[in-house]
This record gives sequence, C-alpha cells and structure tokens, in this order.
Amino acid sequence: MDNKKYILDEAKLPKAWYNIAADLPVPLPPVLHPATLKPVGPDDLAPLFPMALIGQEMSTERYIAIPETVRDVYRLWRPTPLVRAHRLERALDTPAHIYYKNESVSPPGSHKPNTAVAQAYYNKKEGIRRLITETGAGQWGSALSMACNFFGIECKVYMVKISYQQKPYRRSLMQIWGASVTPSPSEETEAGRSILAQDPDSLGSLGIAISEAVEVAAANEDTKYSLGSVLNHVLLHQTIVGQEAVAQMEMAGEEPDIVIGCVGGGSNYAGLAFPFLRRVFTEGAKTRFISVEASACPSVTKGVYAYDFGDTAMTTPLMKMHTLGHSFVPAGIHAGGLRYHGMAPLISALAEAGYIEPTAYLQNAAFAAAVQFARSEGIVPAPETAHAVRAVIDEALRCKESGEQKVILFNFSGHGHFDLAAYDAYLGGELLDYEYPASKVAKALEELPQVE
Repeated sequence: MDNKKYILDEAKLPKAWYNIAADLPVPLPPVLHPATLKPVGPDDLAPLFPMALIGQEMSTERYIAIPETVRDVYRLWRPTPLVRAHRLERALDTPAHIYYKNESVSPPGSHKPNTAVAQAYYNKKEGIRRLITETGAGQWGSALSMACNFFGIECKVYMVKISYQQKPYRRSLMQIWGASVTPSPSEETEAGRSILAQDPDSLGSLGIAISEAVEVAAANEDTKYSLGSVLNHVLLHQTIVGQEAVAQMEMAGEEPDIVIGCVGGGSNYAGLAFPFLRRVFTEGAKTRFISVEASACPSVTKGVYAYDFGDTAMTTPLMKMHTLGHSFVPAGIHAGGLRYHGMAPLISALAEAGYIEPTAYLQNAAFAAAVQFARSEGIVPAPETAHAVRAVIDEALRCKESGEQKVILFNFSGHGHFDLAAYDAYLGGELLDYEYPASKVAKALEELPQVE
C-alpha cells in the first residue's frame, strides 16, 4: 500500500483558528443595521450572540486561540484523515492526484461540529441556558445538538420542512442528543405563521427557518441564536480543516493546484480553502479555488452581489453577499444544505474579486459522481458533498485530456448514510433536476433592500 495514502495522526491538532480577515486583499463591506443602515456594533448583535463570538465576528486578528476545552472535544475525531483517492484516480484513468479531507469521520458525520462545539462552549461560558438554530439537511442541527449535549445546554432546532420529511433519521439523531426539532415553517412563531398563511404547503427554506429561530432567541433573555454557516466567526472555526490539510499535504510531499468544495452558505469550503488562500495572498501561490453550488440555488453563479437580509422575515442585519433574494424559496432538492439564498460575505467578496471560481451542477450529475466515488473509494457522499465530487471528477478528466498531472484537493464535507432515500430515487431514475426559476429569482430580487 502506498504509504502516502493515509496522512492521519501525524498531523498535530491546531492551537488557533486562522482569521482570513487579517489578510484580505479586498475590503469587506460592513454589516448594516436593518433600521438605520449604519454599520452594526457589538451591542446590536448582543441579543443573538455571546460577546466572545461577536468579538470573533468583528476581529481582524490573524490567529485566534482555540480554548483547550474545545480542543479536548475536537480530539474525539480530529485530526481528520487526508486521503489519496488512488482507486478513483485509476477508475478515471487520470494523471491527476486526488486528495480529500475526510470530515465525515466526526460523530455527526460532517464538518459542522468544528463550529458547533466552539459556539456551545462560548455560550455556556456566558451563562446561556438554551440555543436556538435552524438546519437544512440536518447536518448542522445534529452537530449543534451534540455540542449542546456535551456542555449541558438545551437545544431547539427549526428544520426546513422538506428536509424534515426527506431525512427523518437526521431528526432522530438530533433527538438522541437531546434536542427538540420542529419542521419549519411552523405555527410556533409569528414568522412561521405568516408564511403558512400565504402558502400552507410551503416546503420551507433556510431563510424562513432562520426567521423562526431568530424570533425565539430575541424574545428570551436566557436564549441565544446559533448559526452553522455564513458568518465570519463560523468560517473562522472551520479553518481547523484547512490548517490540518496544509500540514498533511506537506507530509504527502505535494501542493494542491486546485482546491474544491461545495457551497451553500460557505462554511466547509472556507474551512478548507482559507488557509491555502493565505498562501496566495502572502506567498504568491498560484492555486485555483473552485466553489460548487446546486443549479437549483445558484447564489454566486446566478445571483447578484448586493446587501440583503439573511432571513425571509427581514429581521437580521444586512450583509453584502451574493444573493438570490431573501424571499426566494428553492426547489426541494436533496442537498438541503445548499438551499440557502445567500453566500457568506467573505466567500462572496473573494468570488467577486476573482479569487474563487464558482460553478453549479444539477443534482443528477452530482449523484452520478457520488455513486462513482462510492464505488471507487467505498464512502457514500452526502448530496451536498456530491456536488464537490462532480467538480473534482470533471477537473480530473480535463487532466486526462490534457495530460497534465495536477494535484486536486477537496473537502469531503459529510457522508450520505442518512440520505439513502435520495440515492434510491437516483438509482430508480426518479430523481428530478431543477434549474433555478429565473422568474422567481427576478421577483425576489425586486425585494432587495435599498442601500446606497
């Protein structure tokens, strides 16, 4: 066996998260208060987040120390393996070298606990009794449920209704860790009731579920809101992935030419890519960065770069990001984690400046790639991860055509063990492709806030 196939425990667990805000080559537009349209301050965010996370959200310090208590929990699954996909390379007959960072080995099966554990820790430290959140596919909800269980905090999850119906065992996983789970939109909140009054059969969206969670958090002093993607501090926590990968690639004796990941809100891709982007900014590296969306919800490839709300009910601060409009509800694709109308401001700014290349795929193409990967490497990708696998295979086939021996690195952000109903639909020829509905996007974009 090639001794470079598994680059595992030799890598040390990082002691700090990397904050790309310290090295950004382009200015990051400020987050604005929805009423005053002035930049938000810590006091504006205090009803939703603990002060430690607010400080991280606004920080420009290059490295932020990881508390030892958080590192102790990380050690349950970190460092995660970097794996050379030899069998996939042979199946594709490509000269490319393909590596994947296997984040599916965490207890919930994805990258999400990297930030869930940190957020639960900081909330517990500030005396918070309960965390409220939303989840799309359920990966974030299950990660926060686990983290809250570890730190003795109650957890309430609003799960997008279409995913609640499609992925019952992710709901079970959350409940095993002690969380309560409600399908969104629900009758529990004003935001949910408003949506149901307009559309009783609403499949829900992350924007709607965020509205419900924020409403509950803002109304209860002992409760804070927790977000699994998009915000700066969330992306910060995920950089433990890329920092490990930098060290592991050095052990493998290779440097990636291309870094790939799927993007819904942007956290898993930022986690892998940002430490490698630092080399582009500070050392002149020539790495390509490819972010992969779902064609049904292509916020970067088809949206606009503008200020918008993070939620449907227009209660969150305004962020400059690629967006399809806060009222846009995408089709019920199985990649629930890619069904968000906006993209992380940091990812958006870097894509707008040309440092990240966005692309999008239909779900049948993604599932075809996922099956090929599973039959070669043995691991079943989550539907979100399948979109990254599709791009990896396409890049590897381009290497086959050109004869170039490029090194491709991607984030295997989660396994698909709770998504087998989607694979049943694909294997049975019943999986439908959805292009983004241009007319609905146009309508949603008409509702963007007017910011000078």
